[in-house]
Amino acid sequence: MHDALVSKSGYHKEIDQALDDDFLRRTLDTFAVSYRANREAVFKDVDEKGLIKKVADAKDYACQHMEELYSKFKAEAEKRGVHVHRAKDAADANRIIADIAKQNNVKRIVKSKSMTAEEIHLNTALEKEGLIVDETDLGEWIIQLRHEGPSHMVMPAIHLSRYQVADDFTKVTGEKQDTDIQRLVKVARVQLRRKFIAADMGISGCNFAIAENGAVTTVTNEGNARMVTTLPRVHVVLAGLDKLITKLEEVLDAVQVLPRNATAQRLTSYFTLMCGAGQCQAEGNDNGRKIMHVVFLDNGRTAIAKDPLFKQIFRCVRCGACANVCPVFRLVGGHKMGYVYIGSIGLILTYFFHGHDRARILCQNCIGCESCANVCSGGIELPRLTREIRARLNAEEGSPIEGTLMSAVMKNRKMFHNLMKFASFSTKPFTGGTQFIRHLPMAVLGKHGYKALPALASKPFRDKWSQIAPHVQNPKFRVALFAGCAQDFIYPEQLEAAVKVLAAKGVTVDFPIEQTCCGLPLEMMGQRKTSIDVANQNMAAFRGGNYDYIVTLCASCASHLKHGYSEILDGTASMLEAQSFGAKIIDFSSFVHDVLGLKPEDFNKSAQKVTYHASCHLCRKLDVHEAPRELIADAAEYVPCEEEEVCCGFGGTYSAKFPEISAQILNKKLDHVKETGASRLVVDCPGCVMQLRGGAEKRGMQVKVDHIAQLLAENLK
Repeated sequence: MHDALVSKSGYHKEIDQALDDDFLRRTLDTFAVSYRANREAVFKDVDEKGLIKKVADAKDYACQHMEELYSKFKAEAEKRGVHVHRAKDAADANRIIADIAKQNNVKRIVKSKSMTAEEIHLNTALEKEGLIVDETDLGEWIIQLRHEGPSHMVMPAIHLSRYQVADDFTKVTGEKQDTDIQRLVKVARVQLRRKFIAADMGISGCNFAIAENGAVTTVTNEGNARMVTTLPRVHVVLAGLDKLITKLEEVLDAVQVLPRNATAQRLTSYFTLMCGAGQCQAEGNDNGRKIMHVVFLDNGRTAIAKDPLFKQIFRCVRCGACANVCPVFRLVGGHKMGYVYIGSIGLILTYFFHGHDRARILCQNCIGCESCANVCSGGIELPRLTREIRARLNAEEGSPIEGTLMSAVMKNRKMFHNLMKFASFSTKPFTGGTQFIRHLPMAVLGKHGYKALPALASKPFRDKWSQIAPHVQNPKFRVALFAGCAQDFIYPEQLEAAVKVLAAKGVTVDFPIEQTCCGLPLEMMGQRKTSIDVANQNMAAFRGGNYDYIVTLCASCASHLKHGYSEILDGTASMLEAQSFGAKIIDFSSFVHDVLGLKPEDFNKSAQKVTYHASCHLCRKLDVHEAPRELIADAAEYVPCEEEEVCCGFGGTYSAKFPEISAQILNKKLDHVKETGASRLVVDCPGCVMQLRGGAEKRGMQVKVDHIAQLLAENLK
C-alpha cells in the first residue's frame, strides 16, 4: 500500500481491493452507524462545544510556548529521577532509544501503542540493532504478527475478522485456534504475559506531557500499557513535542472529550499518571528506582508551530474521530486513508512527516463533506487544511494538467460561459431529447458509468433573466440571486422556482449578470491563485447593489461564499469586503423559513410522500438542520430517511477523481431513499441533485429528485 501512494494508478488499484473486501465493508459500516448514535448519547451530559474550545485553547497556548514548556517539563522531570532527551528527527529519536537499550544491556523490549513510534518506524530501527520488540496492545500485536500498519489510531486491527486473527494465532502458537473471541483473547493474554516477564525495557507513548510537574499520561482501555510501564526495569516514553501541556487541569478537560470521541465512552478503563521514576528493585537500577527516560521528538514540529494556519494540527489528541465519521474511511479503511496517521488528520500529517510524494495523492482522497471538522476534539479546520495542502503542493511542485486547464478556463468568465453554452449545443445529439446524456459508449464513461450524466440546459438562466425578472411593489426585502454554474447552465428551472417563491412573498430579486462560478471547484483542485481571482470577480459583480441578502440555492456555494472567501483572502486588501460579502450570504431554505417566515398556511399541502437528503455543506458548514425539513412538512408529507445527513458521494470534482468510491456512497444513500417508500426526494444543492438524480435514473428508481425550491413553488398558494 505504501509504495502505491506514489502512483495514482497503484493507489486506485489498492482502493478497488478495499472495496472488494466484503468483511471490511460490513465491519466499518456497522461501526460508522453505531458510533454516531453512541457518540451523540455520551455527549448529551456535557457541554461539547465548551470542552472542545477548552482543549483548543490549551493546546494552542502550548503550541506557542513549546520551548518554555519543554524546559519546564525537563526541569521538573529530572528532579524526579527522569532522563529527558530531545530528538531533532526520526533517525535521531531511533538512535537515542537504541543507545538507551545498549547502555542498559537490553535484549527484549515490550511496547504499548504509540502513533509517534509508528511515525518514526521505531520497531524497524530497533530490530536492525538486534533487539526483539513486541507490541502488547492486542490490536497492535495482531497487526505486528501480520507485518501491517495500524488501520485506525485507536482500533488498529478494526479491519480484521476473528477468522483472520485465529489463523495468525495458530501460526504463533503452533496449535489450531478456535474463532471464539474470548478464547482468542485468552491466547493473547498467555502469549503476552510471557513477553512482559521476559522484557528488559518497556516503551510507551504519551497522551499528554504535563510541564508543571514533569508527569506523563496514558489513556487506554487495556491494562497492557500499565504492564509495559511498570514491569520492565527500564521505561522509555516517546512523545512528540506537541504532547506538551501546561497543567493537569487541562488534561482533565481533554480526557472528557477524548474517549467520547474515540470510542463513544464516557471514560476509558485506564487513565495513568506517571510523575517521576517509580520504585524498582531490579539489579543494576540506581537507588531502587526505575530507569526512566522521556524522549521528545521534534521531526518538524517546531517549524509547524510557527505556521499561522497549520499550527492548529497540534490540537489533535489522536482520538480518531475524524476517521470514525469519514464516508471514505467507512468504505476503504485506514490503510487506504492514510500512510501512518490515518483519517483526515493523517492526510495532513503525511505532508509534513512522510513526504510530498505520498501526500499529493492522499490529500485528494477527501470528499470535503466537513464531517471531520464537525467532531474534532480540538476544533481543527481539517477540510480547509487539506485544501491548503493541495494549493501548496501545486505552488511548490506544479499543478496537474486537469487543474491547469480548469484554471485557465475559469479565470476568464466570458470564455467559461461561452464554453458552457457551446457544450450545451454540442451534446444535444447525445441526449435523445431527455435531461440526460444517454448515448455515450461505456468505454468512454468507464468507472463513471454508475450514474446518468445530466444534459446542459438549452438556455442558461442568465439568458432567461430579462424575461422572468419579477416586478414587486413595496418589497419587504431586496435580494440578489447567486446562481453558481450548475443551476445557471444545467438546472435553471431550480432558480426559476426560487424566483417564483420569493416574488410571491414580496421580495425584489436581482441577478447580477457578471457573476460566475463560486470558485469552490478550483479550491478542491488546489488552484488557489485562480480561486482568488474568481472570488474578487464575484464580489465585484455584487458590489454596490445595496442588497439585504444574497440568496443562493447551492449549499456548497453558500458555504464557500460565506466562509471560504474570508479564508482565502485573509491578509489581502479584499479581506474586509469578503467578510461583508459573506455576512449577506444565506441559503434558500433559511431565507424563506427564517427570514420570510413561511408557514403551513402558505402552501396547498400535497399528499405526496417526500423524503430529504441534507447536503453536507448545509447541515455541517452552515449548521442548517430544521428549516428544510419543516418546509418539506409544510408543503407535502415528509418521510424521514435513514442517515439523512450522511454524504451522497458527489463532492464536486471528487466524484470525477474517485468514481469508484463516489458510486458506493451513492448506492448506500439510494438504498436508504428506497426504504422510505417516498416518490420524491428533495435536496438543497444542485450537485446533490446531479448525483442522486443520475444514480436514481441509472438504477431505474421510481423517485423524482428535485431541489426543495421546486417542491415549494409547486405547492405555494
